[in-house]
Parts: sequence; structure tokens; C-alpha cells
Amino acid sequence: MTKLILYGLEASPPVRAVKLTLAALEVPYEFVEVNTLAKENLSEEFLKKNPQHTVPTLEDDGHFIWDSHAIIAYLVSKYGKNDSLYPKDLLQRAVVDQRLHFESGVVFANGLRSITFPLFRNGLTNIPKERYDAIIEIYDFLETFLAGNDYIASSQLTIADFSIISTVTSLEAFVQVDTAKYPKVSAWIKRLQQLPYYEEANGKGVRTFASFIKKTNFTFASQ
Repeated sequence: MTKLILYGLEASPPVRAVKLTLAALEVPYEFVEVNTLAKENLSEEFLKKNPQHTVPTLEDDGHFIWDSHAIIAYLVSKYGKNDSLYPKDLLQRAVVDQRLHFESGVVFANGLRSITFPLFRNGLTNIPKERYDAIIEIYDFLETFLAGNDYIASSQLTIADFSIISTVTSLEAFVQVDTAKYPKVSAWIKRLQQLPYYEEANGKGVRTFASFIKKTNFTFASQ
């Protein structure tokens, strides 16, 4: 097996999604920290690897792949002992893909990044009320997705769970999941937290991320 190198920052939710996938696959890799807050991702060396200068970036035998969704699908397709994490059945895979796109376009882009980008880039600590509402809508959707299923795309664990859990647990730095209102989401989070590799791959990074957020002293603007 060729040596894999994962470039990223542990606090980053997309990086943690890849770490969860690698841990589930039991694939060894080297982790190289790239501090995006210090703009290390804009160095000439890193731009040669990934001109879009994003993390995570995966190096596999001299080839570079970026975007966490592309990376985790690639990893399972290449290194998975079976297809349980990313089913080959077209209908089952379509559901997993839908959840991955939901994470990318809604949970991460409309939920997390819409807050963290102005927060870290411009120091805007007074967060508009609609960003709070967007998080609540995300939790509403997830509660619906989990109706009748233990996991986010089916009755079994898939890469969609890894992608979404890394971001949802980060969203909780802003809005905690109400266990009474969202019992299925709460149970799903606890279910993922029981994975033997969860703490190392996601738990530590979530706490680091939350500590960054706490230091900003953010507030949600009232309507």
C-alpha cells in the first residue's frame, strides 16, 4: 500500500470527516498540519499541491485530491474491504450522495461557513438572526432524515455520517441540539460517539474548534 498523507487542520470539520473515514478503513496515513489561520495553505509549496488552497488535501502516491466529499468517496472505493460505507447499489449510493451534497451545500456552506467566514475573516461577532434560523432548519432536516433509520442515509453507517457528524458537532458550538426537540439527532450523535475511533478522529478536533469559537464572544442578533 502506498503512503497516504493528509494535509489539514484538526479543528476543520472536513478534515475530521476524512480522519473518521481513514480510521474506519484502518488505513495508515501521515497527518501534516496546515494552519489555515496562519495562511500556510497559501504558501507556494501548498498551492502546487492544491491550487484551490483548501484543506483537507490528500496525497496518494504523488496524486493530490481535495474536497472532503471527493476524498472520502475515493478512499472507500480504493481501500474499503467492502462497499458498506459507500454502497455500490445505485439507489443506495444516490441517497448517500444526496446526503453528501446536503452537507456540502446546506450544513457546511449555509450553516457553518456562513458564520465562521465573517467571524474569523472580518471579526464580525454579532451574527445575524437568519444564521441561527439556518442551523435550526438543518437540525429539522436531519431529524426527518433519521426517521426509521439509525444512520443518516440508511440503516448502516456510511461516509455520509462521517461528513455530517463532523460539521453538526461543530455547529453545536453555536446552537446546541435540543435533545427534547431532536431526539433522533441526539441519539445519532451519541451512536457515532460510541465508535472506537470517534474521539481521536473527531472528538478532540470538535473541542479545539469550540474553544476557538468561545474566544470570539459571539452573539446572535435579535430580530
